[in-house]
Amino acid sequence: MTALTYAFLGGGNMNGAILRGLLDAPLGEGARVHVTTRSAASAAAAERDDRVSTTALENDPRANLAAVERADVVVLGVKPYLIGELLDEIASSLKPDAVVISVAAGVRLESLAARLPEGSQIVRSMPNTPASIGLGVTGLAANASTSEESLAVAVALFESVGRVATVGEDRIDALAAVSGSGPAHVFLLIEQYLEATKRLGFDEDLAKELVVGTFEGAVGMVVRDPDTEPAELRRRVTSPNGTTERSVAELQDGDLAGLFERAFAANQRRSAELAAENS
Repeated sequence: MTALTYAFLGGGNMNGAILRGLLDAPLGEGARVHVTTRSAASAAAAERDDRVSTTALENDPRANLAAVERADVVVLGVKPYLIGELLDEIASSLKPDAVVISVAAGVRLESLAARLPEGSQIVRSMPNTPASIGLGVTGLAANASTSEESLAVAVALFESVGRVATVGEDRIDALAAVSGSGPAHVFLLIEQYLEATKRLGFDEDLAKELVVGTFEGAVGMVVRDPDTEPAELRRRVTSPNGTTERSVAELQDGDLAGLFERAFAANQRRSAELAAENS
């Protein structure tokens, strides 16, 4: 793939994770990256690499314009409520064939397109926080103006920090509920498992070792044996009339599947609210 020029507008954690992935991947060989941040302090703390130049808006109010004028790929990493203002600022300075990638939750493609030149190539992304360690899951949805080549560029960018699923925008909110917010759901499960373990009398350190090790090992088995369904792995551990069967039955009586369905529904309702607020 030809070396490209990137503009990362916003120095938040997710943009930082994506930038590090890009620089470490073959995609980043020969790339030029322009990063803008709001404050000089954030610029000073930004990624140190010969391929990267970072400018603070408080030092140069035209930094965003200068960054996008040369960029083949523009990554919007600001908060959702700032997206409209940012798009209004940069719209006239974008290269005609640039691909604009939004990382802002709850901002729909049509809302982005309404503030950009007609025919702009736009990709909406929904990454998750494990991208910071290269184990992210990102959903991508592109508008009709986005070419296959440009979408491939977006896919390659997010593959530098993990797995990528390309879906229609009508599936993004559901995907966000499952994988975008998913790490928090998993952390909550670990948190509650840990609390219950401590109530059995184990101290903090040993409880954490037992619980984290169990989650790590169980997930590792699912990853290493993708042809075996998790339900089958569970059955292999669950001897008839044994102790595991009793504890699993208690968990199943709590209707975990229904609980997750309700959690996902609440998540999607909030996504719809955010979309309305940022339209």
